[in-house]
Amino acid sequence: MVDLPRRSLLAGMAALGASACAKINDSEAAGSLFEAAEDGHRVLHRALAGKQGLAKEFTRDQRSPTFRGNGSVTVADPFYQDQLAKGFPDWRLEVKGLVETPLALSLTEIKSLPQRTQITRHDCVEGWSAIGEWQGVQLGHLLDMAKVKKEAKFIVFRCADLYAGRPYYESIDMVDAYHPQTIIAHALNGEALPEKNGAPYRMRIERQLGYKQAKYLQAIEAVTSFDQIGGGGGGLWEDIAGYQWYAGV
Repeated sequence: MVDLPRRSLLAGMAALGASACAKINDSEAAGSLFEAAEDGHRVLHRALAGKQGLAKEFTRDQRSPTFRGNGSVTVADPFYQDQLAKGFPDWRLEVKGLVETPLALSLTEIKSLPQRTQITRHDCVEGWSAIGEWQGVQLGHLLDMAKVKKEAKFIVFRCADLYAGRPYYESIDMVDAYHPQTIIAHALNGEALPEKNGAPYRMRIERQLGYKQAKYLQAIEAVTSFDQIGGGGGGLWEDIAGYQWYAGV
């Protein structure tokens, strides 16, 4: 596990990288430089913490009094608003792409699966943090249910919310997909996930920064590359602002 000072350092590195990427000319040389730096960050982070090393977990009395909503805090789509009012009875979470058995699971079915509860710290690239108690199903369990194919290299999270008119999406590699603390959370601090925090589901990828924690989750897709997805960067903020794809803390 990475200690607190190093977590702060790595968060700062990610923020600096995002700022620099937005300012430097989008040349082939610059792209290669940042790709190499990001690869180095990922290798170093995993070497320090271990591929399956756990993020620090806290006690209930250490939870933050509030857990702010950030970025999108609602979804304007009428279907979403109708489902929100009714408790999401018709919302289905798809698992698709490079899988042998595609899934479309209801909230009731998700809650019936083995659950994990973890109290962890959310670190935002903007500089704030909060500690919350999350409950949900491990992503790896769903991937095993769907029988993800061996050629899959990444897992893409498709979301219901829009930013600048574009559907929000994010992604991780298979190492983080099968990390024990990578869960699809449906509850926060013992209550159903609030609208501002991504109801009915949001990702918790505890060893990465907040922008990787996709909210309003609709689908999980196993892919070999990002070439035909969004702008090809592996996530919306990566596409439009040059954020690092790997945002380890």
